[in-house]
Amino acid sequence: MPVPYIAVVCTANICRSPMGAALLRHALAAQPEPLRSLPVISAGVAARANEPATEYSVIALKKVGIDLGSHVSQPLTQDLLDGALAVLVMTETHRAMIAATAEPVPKHLLLFREFVRSDSPEIADPYGLSLAAYEAARDEMVEAIPSLLEFFRGLAAPR
Repeated sequence: MPVPYIAVVCTANICRSPMGAALLRHALAAQPEPLRSLPVISAGVAARANEPATEYSVIALKKVGIDLGSHVSQPLTQDLLDGALAVLVMTETHRAMIAATAEPVPKHLLLFREFVRSDSPEIADPYGLSLAAYEAARDEMVEAIPSLLEFFRGLAAPR
């Protein structure tokens, strides 16, 4: 049986989801097993295959020591959903699109900021905006990571 992974999903898989996946991978690498070995992938609900991350996504992560230069986009498929331990989306629209089209719908279909107490649990699309917009999206994801790690600890705990 393939190892379950976390799927991080946005629209085109060139801005938010590659940044979120890379940030989450970085955070998981510092955790004890089994979290340390939990793979993280990213995809987009309207992505074209093999597109690079946007320049500002690469720069925003380079500023925090993470290399996103080798990222290539991929469309979200039912197979990717089926193999995911959890699917993290950026907006309620992404969640609704997956819920309306997936069969079965992933058990853990969550906003990336699901567990952050905030008036704005969604992460806005920075595409076409300034570097500051990408940095704001990055920082919103960073803020969510501790609560996501806690959630994954609960999933990984022996039953």
